Amino acid sequence: MSEGTVSMARSKPIIEAQDLVKRFGQVEAVRGVSFDVYAGELFGFLGPNGAGKTTTINLLTGLAWLNAGSIRIAGIDCTHNPKAAQAMIGVVPDESNLYPELTGYENLCFCASLYGLSARERQKRARKLLEDFDLTGAGGRKFSTYSKGMKRKLTIAAGIIHKPSILFLDEPTTGIDVASARRIRQLIARLHREGTTIFLTTHYIEEAERLCDRIAFIVNGHIVHTDNVTNLIRSVPDTEVIMFSLSGWKPRLFEKLTNTFPTIMFYMADDSRIRLESAEHVRIAPVIQILEECGVEVTDARRLQPSLEDIFVRITGIEVSSMRKEKEKGGAGR
Repeated sequence: MSEGTVSMARSKPIIEAQDLVKRFGQVEAVRGVSFDVYAGELFGFLGPNGAGKTTTINLLTGLAWLNAGSIRIAGIDCTHNPKAAQAMIGVVPDESNLYPELTGYENLCFCASLYGLSARERQKRARKLLEDFDLTGAGGRKFSTYSKGMKRKLTIAAGIIHKPSILFLDEPTTGIDVASARRIRQLIARLHREGTTIFLTTHYIEEAERLCDRIAFIVNGHIVHTDNVTNLIRSVPDTEVIMFSLSGWKPRLFEKLTNTFPTIMFYMADDSRIRLESAEHVRIAPVIQILEECGVEVTDARRLQPSLEDIFVRITGIEVSSMRKEKEKGGAGR
C-alpha cells in the first residue's frame, strides 16, 4: 500500500455512497453500489457503455433521485437533499450543457453567476480559464462554432469556474481527437495535483490506468472490484501474457486454438491480434505452428507484463475489443 493510500485510509471520506439503487421503470440501472472517495483522490469508474456510470454521477450530483441508498458529500447528508453540497462541487456532463448562441466568454460568466460570483470576479475568472485552457482566441466566438475538443475544454472550464473542491467528470475525452484528449488529460492531472478531488467515469482503460489513484470496475449497474492500479496489477503476478499479431485471420481459428490448448485463455485484442493468457509458462512455438497450419501468418509474438486491461478482462469477462468499438463510436457510457 502506498503512502497516499495509507493516508486516505486514515482520513474520513469526502464522498460516501452506500447501497445506491436507481430504477427506470423495470430496469435497475444502478444496483446496490457502494464506495468511498477521499479528499484529493482521483477515483475512477471504469466500465462499458450501459454499465451505470453516468447514472451514478447523476445520483451524486442531484440530477437524479435515489430509489434507495444514501449519499454524504463532505459530511453533508445529500440523500434527500441532493443539492445540499452543490456549492462545493463541479460537474462536467458527458454532453455539453452550455449555450450554443453565447460566446465562450459569455458562457463562463453566466455559469459563474449561477454560483453567486460578483461581476468583477466572474469576468476575471472567465478570462483566466480561457487562457489556462488555450481558448483565449476563441473566447469571443459563439460556442456553436467550436470543435468537439474546444467544446469539451470549455465545458470543463465551466465546471470549475467557482473553484469547487470536488469535480465530477463524465467521460471527459469521449468522441474527441487524440490531441484534444491528451490536452484534457493533462488538465485533469493538473487539477488533481492542485488538490481537487475528482470522480471520473470512463470506458478507456488506458485513461483510467494513467490518471486514477483507485479504480472501481462497474458492470451492469454493479461494482465488481475496487482497488488502486498497483494492487490490481499485483493481483495476477504469475499470469503470462503473450500478444500475437496476425495476417490472414480465419473465422474458425479462435475455436481451433481453444480446443487445442484448453488450459490457455485466448482473447481477441482487435481484428488482427490475439492475446494469450496462462497461469503457467507457455511455449510460443506450438501456438504459432497451429496458426500457420491454418494458413495464418504470425507477424509478431511478444510476452507482455499483465496490464490493467488484462485484469479488467479477467475480473469482468468483458472483451476489451468491445470497449474499443464503443470508443470508435464515441458513445458515452450510461
